Amino acid sequence: MRVAIATATALVGLLAAGTAAAADVHGSSNGGPQTPPGMRGGFLSEARFGVFSVDPFSEESGGAVHAELLFQKPLTPSDLFASYFVPRPHLGASLDLDGGVSFAFAGLSWNVDLGPRVFLEASIGGALQETRASAYTSSALADGVAAGCGPSLRESASLGYRFNETWSVVASVEHLSNNGLCDEPTSMTNFGARLGYSF
Repeated sequence: MRVAIATATALVGLLAAGTAAAADVHGSSNGGPQTPPGMRGGFLSEARFGVFSVDPFSEESGGAVHAELLFQKPLTPSDLFASYFVPRPHLGASLDLDGGVSFAFAGLSWNVDLGPRVFLEASIGGALQETRASAYTSSALADGVAAGCGPSLRESASLGYRFNETWSVVASVEHLSNNGLCDEPTSMTNFGARLGYSF
């Protein structure tokens, strides 16, 4: 859990830096410089916080607090269709509330708008887990519950809804698997919802 807590602390620091950058970019209320939506917040694009159900169909199910920062795209093509192929880097952490599998993660996310408010998102990357020994019972490993070791691959899919330019809600499913990185080929699938704040 120390890895996930350290990552969460780093996320708070990045969020504070992004908020300060957003204030500088937006300017003061007496006529400071303005920037168009999508370029606000400096290097940060969005912050998300929420809760996940950890592997709900297993004996080791539990709950987790989930936090994620998404960064600005490294480039923004003028063509909308081409821009869908440019990902946003992300960094996050999941803290298991029941003393199970906590992890930090990083990777790339792609968004596709289905309309002015609804969007789809897919992401892929890696995760670094830190778990208690009790999470690795023989039954847990047999059922594919515990992810088995520190490093793993992480994929997620999400459906989101934008209330406005600032706030959104995202329903997500994420899958972690060691994919042969450890002796025991195990995995877990989590479901959750997060509130997003765009800078």
